[in-house]
Amino acid sequence: MSEIETGELLLLLATLFGLTFAVAGLLEKLRIPGILGALLVAMAAHYTPLGTTLTQAPLYSAFSFLAQLGVLFLLFFIGLQIDLREMRSLSRDIVWATVLNTAVPFLLGLVVMLALGYGWVVAFVIGLTRMPTAEAVIVPILDEFQMVRTRVGGFIIGAGVLDDVIEVFLIAFVSVWIGEKTLGATGAEREIGGLVIGVVIFIIVAWVSYRWLLPAISGWLPRRPRNLILLTMLVLFGIGGYSEYSNLGMVVGAIVAGVLLRPVFNRAGEVGEQTTGAVRAISYGFFGMVFFFWVGLSVDLGGMLAEPKLAILLFLAAFVGKLVGIFLMVPMHKLTVREAWTIGIGLNARLTTEIIVAKLLLDASLIDVHLFTALIAASSVSTVVVPLLFTLLIRKWGDQLLQPMRTMTQPGETHEP
Repeated sequence: MSEIETGELLLLLATLFGLTFAVAGLLEKLRIPGILGALLVAMAAHYTPLGTTLTQAPLYSAFSFLAQLGVLFLLFFIGLQIDLREMRSLSRDIVWATVLNTAVPFLLGLVVMLALGYGWVVAFVIGLTRMPTAEAVIVPILDEFQMVRTRVGGFIIGAGVLDDVIEVFLIAFVSVWIGEKTLGATGAEREIGGLVIGVVIFIIVAWVSYRWLLPAISGWLPRRPRNLILLTMLVLFGIGGYSEYSNLGMVVGAIVAGVLLRPVFNRAGEVGEQTTGAVRAISYGFFGMVFFFWVGLSVDLGGMLAEPKLAILLFLAAFVGKLVGIFLMVPMHKLTVREAWTIGIGLNARLTTEIIVAKLLLDASLIDVHLFTALIAASSVSTVVVPLLFTLLIRKWGDQLLQPMRTMTQPGETHEP
């Protein structure tokens, strides 16, 4: 970027931050997290010259890079708050939640596509895109209400992380399918082999770092916040970068980096608490805001008007499917009705995976513009509706949802609705 382009990017970001500052003040008076102001401001800016300039060359590359850093820092901070022992107590229920909240929307999406006359392969892939959750959109709201380390937070983050595994295989499946169409069977086998090797290496590196490497090197420099920040950047960019490079995705890498560093921060005592505060400030004060700008500018509500029927059906397949899947856990005595509503809405956060998959399929001429527009529109509606509904539910039932993660529901236990 030239100096002029850099200056233009900074001025446009300053405009978005200024508008967000004003809107966030109004939202906070309504007890709505101010970070949603960034989303609303960017959605409005989408239809202005400001939005057009930021989403086109030459500024988009730099803007998109900052947004990706936003994903890294937001999810790293969430990972930093995850206690593996507490998450382990919910592990069985989280697996149930993941299976149910992915299987039902997949089946509904498959049925919708087949009913509209699409072939089995396209229907299967589009059904898969109804499954994952974009937890980066919803976890900042959890954190604003101090609900990350509650049962609701545990289910959303845990199921969201397992969803990320599904995202990896979804994108891998699409890549292999495209590879068979363009590169032949040999190219497809190479894609699968590279993914498997990358996953194995990632698991080994994470385990070795957690058990031996990080405890050993964390005392190399004096315990000061700036030194802990330096170690944080090393782990975050290293783990996140390799995760992205090996096609696992930055989301997985960022959360794992936070989990790996949590024991280091705990051993650092007051210095660890100070560093945690610094990471939170930069995550939510800058990088998180830029990420929500990027999300808001990606929302095109006009797509819903262009392809209303298909977009609405795709939206409902995911939205209703995830709610139905989570509500199946109520008669199983795993969740209360309030928890099911809140978790079901939270797990409906969407944006990234279906857009990536849709773009891959469109570029390979495996879907048409009609379906591509509907997928983007359905994702856009979810991006708008879900954070607002989720915030309203937490405001309404917040006191009843503040059970810590270690509070488990025993089989046969009854609940108040």
